[in-house]
Amino acid sequence: MFEQPMWQTFLSRLRAAAGVAQAAIVVMAASGEDVIEVRSGQGGEGFARFLTEGHADESARLQLMREARVYALEEIVAAGGPAQAGFAADVLRPAGIFDLRAVRLREPAGLDGWLILAGREELGAAQGRLLALVVPHFRAALRAFSALERERARAQISAEAFRRMNFGWITLDAACCVVDMDSQAESLLARTSAIRKGPRGRLLPASPEIDRALTSQVRALAADPAARPKALHLSRDPWIDLLVAPVRLHGLAGGNQPVAVAYISGDRSSSADRREQLVGLFGLSPSEARLAWAMAQGLGIAEAAAELGLTVETARNYSKKIYAKTGARGQADLVRHILTSVLALA
Repeated sequence: MFEQPMWQTFLSRLRAAAGVAQAAIVVMAASGEDVIEVRSGQGGEGFARFLTEGHADESARLQLMREARVYALEEIVAAGGPAQAGFAADVLRPAGIFDLRAVRLREPAGLDGWLILAGREELGAAQGRLLALVVPHFRAALRAFSALERERARAQISAEAFRRMNFGWITLDAACCVVDMDSQAESLLARTSAIRKGPRGRLLPASPEIDRALTSQVRALAADPAARPKALHLSRDPWIDLLVAPVRLHGLAGGNQPVAVAYISGDRSSSADRREQLVGLFGLSPSEARLAWAMAQGLGIAEAAAELGLTVETARNYSKKIYAKTGARGQADLVRHILTSVLALA
């Protein structure tokens, strides 16, 4: 199933063993919408339509072909209807296919799978027996394929959640070299100068102090996998943090084994961009937006005033206008308003 197209080696060997012109596999989701069809050899195309047209729901498919029973072409046409008869006349015969054997299986999670042998002459009992012998193995393949599809879907959902939260991950070996990373981490590294992947694969923070702290933490995790995670602050504008934790799962793949995973979180926008977005979202003035963003980063009124070159009294006046325009009842509420607004997705 890892070949492209899938199952080609199996289908070509099955076709040769059966002495037929074509072997095919059709896999359909329970909804009947997502369909995979792979073939080996020359013959017809569109077997999914032949096996399901006019029988889209599960009960109708069961009536057309009972599970695990081998059917001949004439049986499917007789049990089907105009769609099946038309396919045989309009697609199979012009392609030189005059007979076939097919079997249908249902995977417990809901996938339907069909295995088809198509020949240029009448097929006999030998091809039917061969399909019957293959049924247990085809069932196992369907289950494995279904499990992989579930894991792929879960991985996609997890990746999307990480993307929306601006999180990525980087696995590191004992020498602080990158073993692997996800696309979100690659994107974060591409747009910041605070940390990068060095020419020999080493993860290099721009700050020597942070570099020493990162190296020390990875060495500690290599020596003691139970060591506590450590957070490192890389950049304030845009905001980027790193949490270096032990790797809890280990695979059997070759190459360097990771000893640590660095979860990287970074804002996609600069402070200037965020201030412009606050102006548009809440109707703040540029001065109010600068103060609101500083407060959203955890600075108190006095700290924000000092950073922005304002008097504390001016900052307090601005904050009252900010609270009124955003509907916040205080700084904690303001932080929630800003960080849970659509800015989090910007």
